[in-house]
Amino acid sequence: MTEKYLTPEYKDLEDRLDQLIDKYLNAKRDNAKLKLKYDALAQEKEVLLQKTSLAQNKLETMIDRLKAMELGL
Repeated sequence: MTEKYLTPEYKDLEDRLDQLIDKYLNAKRDNAKLKLKYDALAQEKEVLLQKTSLAQNKLETMIDRLKAMELGL
């Protein structure tokens, strides 16, 4: 249907539909960005957890060595 045959009600409906489509596309794009950000943060968290675990293991080893030195072993 061409625009000259549209009633005002249909024209209004078409405009609202166009707005909804734009909002949907914006939300879809934002969602994709958020998924990428989430994945990056999850990966960063995993790296930080590994580093924390490594630091904790090193610290425990150092404490054990100090205790051993203190006991004269």
